[in-house]
Amino acid sequence: MKKNLGVVPAVYPMPVLMVAAYDETGKVNVMNAAWGMICDMDKIALFIDEEHKTTKNIRETKAFTVSIADQDHMDVADFFGIASGNKMEDKFERTGYTAVKSEHVNAPIIEEFPLVLECELAEITETENLHAVVGKIINTAAEESILSDNGKIDPLKLKALIFDQFQSGYYVTGEKIGKAWNAGAGLMQK
Repeated sequence: MKKNLGVVPAVYPMPVLMVAAYDETGKVNVMNAAWGMICDMDKIALFIDEEHKTTKNIRETKAFTVSIADQDHMDVADFFGIASGNKMEDKFERTGYTAVKSEHVNAPIIEEFPLVLECELAEITETENLHAVVGKIINTAAEESILSDNGKIDPLKLKALIFDQFQSGYYVTGEKIGKAWNAGAGLMQK
């Protein structure tokens, strides 16, 4: 029997996304955002509010990158969620990480994270119930170490962090247990 828990944002798994943008002077800022998702084959939506330094930077530069945080960089990924660029002037510099300018958009790529989506700002949607930054994916770059033999990203090699807002934890992706668009195919025959 289910127990009523009240209003709980009970969606799991949630990604751990590193959103990076330059400010008006070219300074790098990175934030940790779990509320984001692919919303079309070439678009990503980030549900981040206007108060974030990164959101302000995206409005200014019209570009950003989204990296997938991985197990090897959990401490810095978490730090990017704890510290605010509005309050900590040297937030990015404290990590010792390296940023390089994207060849495709006016935004920084954080070298340490193995997978990055390079995005142009498509729109910012603001309603009474929603604030979404939507980016058009211009390029995706991945370290060869996380690619499978077929040249595609291998989730088991990526070891992407998963955010758990139930118990405030981080997890990594595990074993493959089935094939998408195939596991339920037997029910099509009924």
